[in-house]
Amino acid sequence: MTNPDAVVIGGGLIGLCAAAAMASRGLRVTILASSRPGEASPAAAGMLAPSVERATGPAHDFAVAARDRYPAFLATVEERTGIRVPLNRLGILQVALSERGVRGLQKGALPTTKWLDSGELQQLEPALHNALGAAWSPDDGAVDNVVLLRGLEALADSDPLITRLYESAASVAPRPGPGVVVSTAAGARIDAGHAVLAAGCWSSAVGGSGLAAAVSPARGQLVSYPAQPLRHVVYGPRGYVVPRGDVTIGGSTMENAGFDASTTSEGIARVRSAAEEICPPLFDAAPVKAWAGLRPVTPDMLPLLGPDPANAALIYACGHSRNGVLMAPLTGDVVADLVTGSPLSYDLSQFRPARF
Repeated sequence: MTNPDAVVIGGGLIGLCAAAAMASRGLRVTILASSRPGEASPAAAGMLAPSVERATGPAHDFAVAARDRYPAFLATVEERTGIRVPLNRLGILQVALSERGVRGLQKGALPTTKWLDSGELQQLEPALHNALGAAWSPDDGAVDNVVLLRGLEALADSDPLITRLYESAASVAPRPGPGVVVSTAAGARIDAGHAVLAAGCWSSAVGGSGLAAAVSPARGQLVSYPAQPLRHVVYGPRGYVVPRGDVTIGGSTMENAGFDASTTSEGIARVRSAAEEICPPLFDAAPVKAWAGLRPVTPDMLPLLGPDPANAALIYACGHSRNGVLMAPLTGDVVADLVTGSPLSYDLSQFRPARF
């Protein structure tokens, strides 16, 4: 597409949501993305857990709003593509496996959290028979991020205002007058009104995006079991389990391994131990698959979301850390607001890209 209104650098959930939101407002969008091992969007477990992966202040409010954006957003994806994305909003359980765990969960509970004693918990989830109780966050849950990614790719491919180019961005720079110039690794040049940096943990590799140096990769290893003894997403002291279709996903490690997206026997053993501690019936189910993803993390685990102070036509939308799936649709809405100059509905002060 020649001279689009915006170039989105990155084709994961964040980039696709941003492109879809901008196109819905009539903007012409080009997506630049090449496939890399360890991409976070297809590797994630898909939790929508602002009550568990908890932030503070406006960042927490944004995360809750992001969770509540999902039903309407998925309805739009289904209407546009015919792809129904599974959404689990039965709530998330945080199980206590010791008396100390009981005290900790009860002390840290949000007003929206309900405590379940062991009897109530076993009525709800018989497979959690070793737990002493659980904190239940009834509005949280999970989305099938793999199906969501497929749905968003189909939406982008069917939208006449969106063009997907399967190549990497090399740099972004201001152009004379308003706008930016995005150069690709193959040597092409795209003039655009705005550039949106949504390249996950590879964002810092794009020249001209100096603030993305705050984003680095953190490897997370996961497993899937060929069984589904649970209906709810469940967190334990050392990990989590997520029911998805006819399998259960167990995760996850948090490792400083650079851009190495391979699995290790030690990491998978830790994930299995944590998952089977939460849900003992998983011990008898051999994992059918193990994989790793590279989360794009920042020092405070919050995203970079907003314009570059030195180049207002460059919008950062990266570094979502453990909450990329959760925040993707609402991040897309905010990016569209920023690009179109619309009033913002959320306080983004904790996400300002120049804070580090």
